[in-house]
Amino acid sequence: MKLRDVMTPNPRTIEPSGSIQDAARIMRDEDTGVVPVVENGRPVGLVTDRDIVVRVVADGGGRLDRQVRDIASTDLVTVEPDVSTEEAARLMGERQVRRVLVCENERLVGIASIGDLAVKEGRDRQMGDTLEDISEGVKRR
Repeated sequence: MKLRDVMTPNPRTIEPSGSIQDAARIMRDEDTGVVPVVENGRPVGLVTDRDIVVRVVADGGGRLDRQVRDIASTDLVTVEPDVSTEEAARLMGERQVRRVLVCENERLVGIASIGDLAVKEGRDRQMGDTLEDISEGVKRR
């Protein structure tokens, strides 16, 4: 199965200059915990609900009008839509990430999470192994 078959196409995005509060509103409205940060259609970052909690709220007095570029992760894992779901799962485990940005000609066309792969692919053993690989980094910290 190809990643394009399981990814969420055309996810809502935010520009790097967008506010943290705007990112949180997108998460609420789309019922998601992640928003890709794009500039001219190209992914430049990723902001998660955890980023907002850990990098803004937990520090106390965090201003929600700050720009998402201040808290977004920029170490992105991107793949082409025609990569196999097995390869995407392997890459997620290797890089210890729960989601990948799906790009075509360097432009964001979708996002896929380990949950998407598990639900739509239905390979419990492989997904379990991938989740274990992803969690290894958390256990070591």
